[in-house]
This record gives sequence, C-alpha cells and structure tokens, in this order.
Amino acid sequence: MINVNRKISPSILAADFNNLGKDILMINQSEADWIHFDVMDGVFVPNISFGLPVIQAVKKLATKPLDVHLMILNPDPFIKPFRDSGADILTVHFEVCNHLHRTLGAIRGEGMKTGVALNPHTSVDVLESIIGEIDVVLLMSVNPGFGGQKFIHHTYQKVVKLRRLIDERQATTLIEIDGGVNLETGKLLFEAGADVLVAGSFIFDAKDPAATIHQLKNI
Repeated sequence: MINVNRKISPSILAADFNNLGKDILMINQSEADWIHFDVMDGVFVPNISFGLPVIQAVKKLATKPLDVHLMILNPDPFIKPFRDSGADILTVHFEVCNHLHRTLGAIRGEGMKTGVALNPHTSVDVLESIIGEIDVVLLMSVNPGFGGQKFIHHTYQKVVKLRRLIDERQATTLIEIDGGVNLETGKLLFEAGADVLVAGSFIFDAKDPAATIHQLKNI
C-alpha cells in the first residue's frame, strides 16, 4: 500500500532559470508537495546559488509551500527576511547553530515550519534532546554544495535510526532526504522511513518532469 504521506520536493537548483516560470507552473500542476530551494553562501558550502529575490519571485507563482534550505554560516539574521520573501519551511544546519533551540524558536515565531539539516558525517544522535521542536529533519545524502552527486549509502541507516528516535519520542517530525534521489534510492529511502524526497536533476533533466514526480511519489 502506498503511504499517502509521501512527499516530493523538486529542487529548483536544477531548474531552467531561463524558463523558471514555466518550471514553477509545471510543479504547480504536478503531484509535487513542496518546492525546494538550496540557498548557498559560498562559505559554509563551496558554491553560491540564489537568495531572497528568487524566492520572492517564485512565491508570486507557486501554489505549493516553499521549502527553503539555508546552507549558510549565520542564519539567524535572515530568518525574518526569508519569511517575508515567502518561505513556509525554513531549514538551518545543525553544524552552524550554536544556539539551535533559540534559532528554532525564532523560525517558529515568524510562523514558519522548523527544519534542521544534518551533513552526511553528522549523527542523528545530536537531535535527541530537541527532536520534539523540529518539524522536518533534512538528511543530506551527498556532501552539500553541488547537485548531481552520488548518493551516500549509509544514509539508509541514518533514516532507520532517526525514524526510531522520532517514534520513541512520539514526535511528528518528518524525515526529508536531499541528494542522489532517483527511483532506486527513493524506494529504499521510503522503505527505511523517509517522508519527503528532494530531487533536482533527476526531475528537471527528465523528458517528462511531471511524470517523473508521479513515479517518485508512487514507487
């Protein structure tokens, strides 16, 4: 039986920025649940992507929640600006937050869902004391910074361990995976306990992106 709670969040980092409006309309009309944004500062990760103006422009067209992943060193001053630009879910990296509880409180205080991302080398154990405050945990299944990387296989074990923690604490946290997602890895991730799959090039490089979204959601 298909889990009706499975979600797909296409990453517009892989979209055609010459025809971004067309790609957003495709997502609107597809079975996708969220629209994923990777915001990079060139310091925390070795790449620079896009920022507030792009998110603000997409918000005017989008009918799906905006799932914003901040790969930046100092997210706190940008919480309100990203809310004002249209973010519905704001994810920060555990690795850069010295006061994670306070940061999550600020995100929630602006009316957004709270997200915490973990790099591939970061154990899910670090979230043990705070899992009840997190709406979404984003597990990076590639090293952050560039699209199209090879999937890191120990992610499956991290999903299983995180699912056990969430269930033991009776939390409602969703498990999101970003990096190397395709039909093969996606099936195994859902089976391990993931709730949300982020996919970029696998969707936007496909001949029929909307059909690919359907396939991912129903594997």
